[in-house]
Amino acid sequence: LPDIDQTKTISSVETQAQRLSRLVADLRKLADLETREIERSPIDLTELLADIHALAESRADEISRTITLSIPKAPWPLPVISGDHDLLFLSVHNLVDNAIKFSRPGDTIEIRSFEDGAFVIIEVADTGPGIDPEDQPHVWEELYRGNGARGVPGSGLGLALVRGIVTRHGGQVNLRSRPGQGTVFSLRLPINEPARTTAKRA
Repeated sequence: LPDIDQTKTISSVETQAQRLSRLVADLRKLADLETREIERSPIDLTELLADIHALAESRADEISRTITLSIPKAPWPLPVISGDHDLLFLSVHNLVDNAIKFSRPGDTIEIRSFEDGAFVIIEVADTGPGIDPEDQPHVWEELYRGNGARGVPGSGLGLALVRGIVTRHGGQVNLRSRPGQGTVFSLRLPINEPARTTAKRA
């Protein structure tokens, strides 16, 4: 093989190996959600979201996106909830990472949160290309990769993992998207309900 073709082949093999590695890691996390107990502790959502925003902001120049954080300060801050800090961090970080991957240079990504009765809502919104209506009902499914995901690195397990984490915390996930305008992913978490310690099996 000519050197250039050999280099392309090696690069392709490395890319596929990395994808398989991510797939195995994500599958392991999903399996853990089915079997492990939720480690509950008080979670300061304001601090958690600020940390995620700071992490995304550190890539702002590299990715050429505007990333904003909107959380209430008056008349009171976001409530402290009970749950697994690392899992909830992972769920919101996955949504932000998705928004970065599926948006375009110059787009805006908003991380925002607010109280809604007995729940707290966390949203990650973007001004990207949106999700095709036929793909929207399936994005939470394991290994599903819609038309818009072609050519974008990923295992197809990120949103399934988000849904699993939120469900284990007694919450719900939601999606709103308009092709050509953008997408909003929402996590609805109970304020006072403790995280469940056992997973329901299908």
